Amino acid sequence: MLKVGLLGAGRIGQVHAVNIAGNPRSTLVAVSDVYRPGAEALAEKFGAEARTTEEILADPAIDAVLVATSTDTHSDLIEQATAAGKAVLCEKPVDLSLSRAKACLAQASMTGRPVMMGFNRRFDPNFATLKASVQRGEIGKPELLSITSFDPAPPPVSYIKVSGGLFRDMMIHDFDMANFLMGEAPVTVRAVGSSIVDPEIGAAGDVDTAVVTLTYADGRIAVIKNSRRAVYGYDQRVELLGSEGLLQAQNMLENTVVRSTTQGVMSAKPTYFFLERYMPAYAAEWEAFVAALVDGAALPTSLEDGIAALAMAEAATESAKTGQAVSLDLHEELYQRAV
Repeated sequence: MLKVGLLGAGRIGQVHAVNIAGNPRSTLVAVSDVYRPGAEALAEKFGAEARTTEEILADPAIDAVLVATSTDTHSDLIEQATAAGKAVLCEKPVDLSLSRAKACLAQASMTGRPVMMGFNRRFDPNFATLKASVQRGEIGKPELLSITSFDPAPPPVSYIKVSGGLFRDMMIHDFDMANFLMGEAPVTVRAVGSSIVDPEIGAAGDVDTAVVTLTYADGRIAVIKNSRRAVYGYDQRVELLGSEGLLQAQNMLENTVVRSTTQGVMSAKPTYFFLERYMPAYAAEWEAFVAALVDGAALPTSLEDGIAALAMAEAATESAKTGQAVSLDLHEELYQRAV
């Protein structure tokens, strides 16, 4: 039985607590949070103990930790946890700074402890099925990828100010998905972004609407579209055109009923929030982590994957500011090991 400490009892920490406690091969031992009452409430719910982060990391009986704290703490906690002999599953992104993330990789690698990045969308049944189709060669060579990722409404501006920006906070999932589906990282990143949903987001120095074009060494192209506002629901779609066909992963709908009358054909809206859309993905992600530690299976996502996506986010941020394409050096050892 894998004994686990959960660092962070906020919204995403609560999601992970359900999966840790619900998996037959793991048990939630302890929970920490800067807001002690939150840790206590979550720990009590699952029969765990509220402790400080330091106490969790110092406990030799705890095999692994799940990092679900604020982004600015991720690198420090990965380093501390691996140095303490723990395996780590860390929520994205690795850090707000690419240089700091690379330093974290160097430190964590020296310990030999496994670190998995929480790119849960790889584990979504629809996207995973699409990837499997690609691997079987069902559409030949992937050539043109389109990823749509629209939130139903923007988060509070207070969150925007500490998030690292749309490219690091929101689109980083799509950067990883592009790497996952195309099988490699791009050579150039070109981005354009605007603040048209909420002027306060622009005043905070961020964008809420963006399009990024990724170009690959062999000329293939991926296009990512993000918006903080889609009034009809949580819009998550992927379309991949290959040399021998097309693959599409459509939205998850509130229900599957389709009404067809003389007035037209109508179906339900997409599910409204990411927790509704991706709960099965979070459960599959945790099972993959457990399988890696208990069964010796390969980690499906790595710290290198997290850094590759962060490098793309930084490049997109720069491109959106300058209006110029930004090159990524794929000859670095880091990117050869990523994706």
